[in-house]
Amino acid sequence: MPQQKKKPNGVTAAPLANWMLETNEVTRLFLAANQIPDLINIAGGLPDPSTFLDKEISEISARMIRKHPKQTMGYGPIEGLPALRDCIAKRYSKGSLQLTSENVLITTSGMQGLDLIGKVLLDPGDLIAGQFPTYLGALDAWRPRQPRYRNMDVHGADFDAVTEMQGAKFAYTVPNFSNPTGQLVKVSRRKELANGTLKTGTWLLEDDPYNTLNYDSPLPPSVIEILAEKLPEETYSGTCLYLGTVSKQLAPGLRLGWVIASKEMIRSLTLAKQGSDMCTSGITQLITLEALKSGLIEKLQPQVVDLYRRRRDVLCASMKEYLSDWFDWKTPEGGMFVWAKARDKRLDTDRLLMFAMEEKVCISPSSVFDAQGEHRSAIRLNFTLNCEDKLIQAIRRLARATKRLVDEG
Repeated sequence: MPQQKKKPNGVTAAPLANWMLETNEVTRLFLAANQIPDLINIAGGLPDPSTFLDKEISEISARMIRKHPKQTMGYGPIEGLPALRDCIAKRYSKGSLQLTSENVLITTSGMQGLDLIGKVLLDPGDLIAGQFPTYLGALDAWRPRQPRYRNMDVHGADFDAVTEMQGAKFAYTVPNFSNPTGQLVKVSRRKELANGTLKTGTWLLEDDPYNTLNYDSPLPPSVIEILAEKLPEETYSGTCLYLGTVSKQLAPGLRLGWVIASKEMIRSLTLAKQGSDMCTSGITQLITLEALKSGLIEKLQPQVVDLYRRRRDVLCASMKEYLSDWFDWKTPEGGMFVWAKARDKRLDTDRLLMFAMEEKVCISPSSVFDAQGEHRSAIRLNFTLNCEDKLIQAIRRLARATKRLVDEG
């Protein structure tokens, strides 16, 4: 926890903001994990650096700087470069979902989109209806706003979107290969979510960073597409906000994302962004624009999908061999994660993390994906960062750690 510090004259410094006391120790452990020699990290949601198109992107970067020195080096529009906004609007316009550049805000990563939405919509104590378990980054983004949470089990037999969303300031969902579970929300539930935001007026945040990491079957339509079919206006004006990013499509270091929403919401988010970073980097915007126009993402996707599908299969096979006595899981159809639930609910995965670190493997315990920190009987495992041999070794180490924890009681 943050500590009050004494100034050199012995005076105690003013305390930090209250929300800082709510951060978790596990997140800080993740940040330190990469400094441990020989540790295998299967905790984070990290792509394999070998998939980065460094040659192509460096060539694009040099060309953009030469051709557009003012746009790459100077301040730009808060909303983002008009050409990139227009490109994204055209890319996502489909069927009843018709967009213009005014429906698009360029953000400095998908994380900034989450942060801006919190600034625009949340007052302290407001209620969020969050798909459960919930992406840790979203919880971190909204923690300074000090909201309350209602957990939504969008896969559960008794899920009713109208009931779950009623009274919430917004609902949050990751329909495509959710972080942390890797599950795909089926079409019927997407229709329920669209119907829920339409009937209640509750804003619906559809976060979609993993849609290109699809290994087994075609994706269902997005919630925002389904909602657009129900709206009378020709240009989109609904209560669903859609977040995209190039972090999983191209490279996370570009730190570029976007929000698609009604024009009125985009104007509000732009006002919040003005007080955040003024504008997103011009060079990364132009790199992304060129990548989108040239089909670079489509060129990269088959190679990435083949690589990650093999690694998913190796991880799940190793889990079956070494972990099946203690955990159950489903093989995900896409994304970056396997979500494994302990058969014995008394198995505390926060404690398991400590044992795992001693065995030099880092995992994500379920508590960090719960706003209350109470879910302690599952783990999230990543299969995209490490090669097959390391994944097998990581699961062997995790099995040793699990056995030690179980034997200790």
